[in-house]
Amino acid sequence: MSKLAAQDQFLDLSDYGRSFGRFLANQLKNTRFTPIHVTLLFGLSGLIAIYCILTNHYFLAGCFIVLKSGIDAADGELARLKNTPSYFGRYLDSVFDIILNFMFLMAICYVSNTSILMSILAFIGIQLQGTLYNYYYVILRNKSVGGDTTSKIFEYKTPKALPGETQQSVTILFGIYTVVYGVFDKIIHLLDPEAYKVKSFPNWFMTLLSVYGLGFQLLIIAVMLPMGLIEFIVPFFIAFTGFLFILIAIRKKIIL
Repeated sequence: MSKLAAQDQFLDLSDYGRSFGRFLANQLKNTRFTPIHVTLLFGLSGLIAIYCILTNHYFLAGCFIVLKSGIDAADGELARLKNTPSYFGRYLDSVFDIILNFMFLMAICYVSNTSILMSILAFIGIQLQGTLYNYYYVILRNKSVGGDTTSKIFEYKTPKALPGETQQSVTILFGIYTVVYGVFDKIIHLLDPEAYKVKSFPNWFMTLLSVYGLGFQLLIIAVMLPMGLIEFIVPFFIAFTGFLFILIAIRKKIIL
């Protein structure tokens, strides 16, 4: 189930787990498994990957990181198949992602010669990269098909709970979400406050932008770990953040 109209679909380099996610969702659509269960499952896969990093099993760590990306694609697919959109699930997914990202980098810091300060800078860089991708992508989704019911360009107001979830749980998760993501959202919105006025983003630009999607970021880590490049992971993501300003400049100068 594409989130975009046919003319707006692009090669998303970060979405390589979508096929597996759709397969898993289809296997679960007639079961008692809910999208929340799937979200918890990808969290478990991420934790196993972190354990593998800490015990120097880097190939297995890479496998579970890639598996995490595949499972991560399944919760949204299952929600659409069962027609059970959920703000709770949407925010829980995002909160799990940022916690796991931080833990991945701290685990890499622990087993390598990387400093904590550099690891924190890499974490900030990764989050800014992912926020830019999500910012432009959600704008495109809203322009393309009117957006889904749980993703908004600007997330400043606690949403009203949907059927099947409580307002209290949505309010709590939204509060956590705004705390952990709010500063990154504000930075990206400040860097490109007029992006929401764009009529559409070209497919080539979105494909280029997709290297900042979480799936592609995790794929880079999953590949570098077993290649013996663990010492270069943190410096790479710090340097990779510089590309962010080039993408924003391209948007401002070419895509109006």
